Amino acid sequence: MKVTADRDVCIAAGNCVLTAPDVFDQDEDEGTVVLRQEDPPEELREAVRRAVELCPSGAIRIAEP
Repeated sequence: MKVTADRDVCIAAGNCVLTAPDVFDQDEDEGTVVLRQEDPPEELREAVRRAVELCPSGAIRIAEP
């Protein structure tokens, strides 16, 4: 799994951080998404998928081989 996050599209809702805090964080100044792990371990992948579903702006995407 490869995770990408587009900070220009992010509206700083914070759902990703609440859902997968080991993978996502928020910028202190703007509140936009900060990607902590591009290739999360297996045990975090379901939470990442849920974060993608909950992202209201569509700023987070995943690609799976």
